[in-house]
Amino acid sequence: MNLDHYIEELKSLVNVDCGTHTLEGVATVAGTIRALWQAEGWHTRQVDLGDNVGPGVFVCNNPSATHFDVLLVGHLDTVFAPGTVAQRPLTQDDSRIYGPGVSDMKSGLLNILWAMRGLDEADKSRLSIAVAMNPDEETGSVYSHEWIGELAQRSRCVLVCEAARADGSLVKARKGMAGYHLTFSGVAAHAGNDPEKGRSAITALAHSITAINALTDWQRGTTLNVGVINGGSAANVVADQATAELDVRFWENDEYDRVNSALQALCEKGFLDGVTTTLKRVNHKPAMAASEATQALMQQVERAGIEENISITWQAVGGGSDANHTAALGIPTLDGLGPIGAGFHSPAEWLDKASIEPRIRLLRRVVSML
Repeated sequence: MNLDHYIEELKSLVNVDCGTHTLEGVATVAGTIRALWQAEGWHTRQVDLGDNVGPGVFVCNNPSATHFDVLLVGHLDTVFAPGTVAQRPLTQDDSRIYGPGVSDMKSGLLNILWAMRGLDEADKSRLSIAVAMNPDEETGSVYSHEWIGELAQRSRCVLVCEAARADGSLVKARKGMAGYHLTFSGVAAHAGNDPEKGRSAITALAHSITAINALTDWQRGTTLNVGVINGGSAANVVADQATAELDVRFWENDEYDRVNSALQALCEKGFLDGVTTTLKRVNHKPAMAASEATQALMQQVERAGIEENISITWQAVGGGSDANHTAALGIPTLDGLGPIGAGFHSPAEWLDKASIEPRIRLLRRVVSML
């Protein structure tokens, strides 16, 4: 393959500020990747997912197909704020490429394209292949998971092309995740003259954190993290408002049911007399577990690895992806089929150059074996 050509195309995707809420940037990336597919003669369609997110992109080789042999999935958005590209655009050294979203997951999007560019014409004629690229994976695919789920239910299997892990492992399982916003409403009062008339939302918030943390089950891998708090107006005012943002992770979906029920009961009871607590779930991804059908798909990937002389190893990871949603629907799903990378969501994010071409070959081989 022509690595310089690949990197130039990668640069056109990375050097755009496209955090989920930067709708114009997400739309720019969508237009760029769509044009690359159109140049290869594939059918493409921009997908309107509402005013709150950028567009999705749907690609297929057979527009009349009602079912697909494989659904390839990637996301267009990153976690980075506007201005990030100006601070640190795509750069490279002898072994790695750096930049916002370079491995999470602009290179995964590009690897899908390059794998299908080189797919044998006989396979392309024999198979019905669909590609779904969504604009809001980094915020839980709230607006796109139904679209991707509908496509997955019409597919034999789903291959999500997030990056392979730093050691080259593919992903067989992922923790489920849920996000909540908690709002505490108390009574304001002067902290010096009549504090007894106040009901502190901040005190209630503090009590809630210890109660929420107690729901953690380390042995089962269930964790709760209050990662953002806000509240109050001034040091001499008993706070009447406070908010918290909570992240929940779990390997088992019945563990999520336990935590969700417990959170609802805690908030309904409240954490301080005179302060009401409102709980709102803002996103949810079920846990991705390896079913029997998924295990059969894993064996197929391992056979493809043997044919391409690529060692295949597997990991179960704590981060969520669109694979969580499709696996929960009962569709055989694997993840991590992009090139090797690490440092996701950080300025240290990197992509391993040497892994690009082998992982393109692996993905192409897996598809050709379906």
